Amino acid sequence: MSSEIFNHFDTFLSHSSEGVLLQVKAVPCASRTRIAGVLGDRLKVQVAAAPEGGKANKAICKLLAKTFSLPPREVCVIRGTTNPHKTVQLSGLDLNKVIAVLQMILQ
Repeated sequence: MSSEIFNHFDTFLSHSSEGVLLQVKAVPCASRTRIAGVLGDRLKVQVAAAPEGGKANKAICKLLAKTFSLPPREVCVIRGTTNPHKTVQLSGLDLNKVIAVLQMILQ
């Protein structure tokens, strides 16, 4: 990934009183579950789960919890539960840790 992406973290990451808000573009029914990169002003997250019954949202939360070493209860879709554009709350993290982890993943 180019260094330009690292200059654009502020387009999809923000600090909140609970931790960090992450703007996500969800891609359900993908061949595998992964953080696929940056798409515009969102972090692109592909999940194998279908977008029915909250399965894709649960898969996104599980992936992000594992990625950022958080208990699953600390990751929650707070906006866009039925939309591919979602806001995910990562509770108990600071922005610097999230950026450091994403830099390792997206390089």
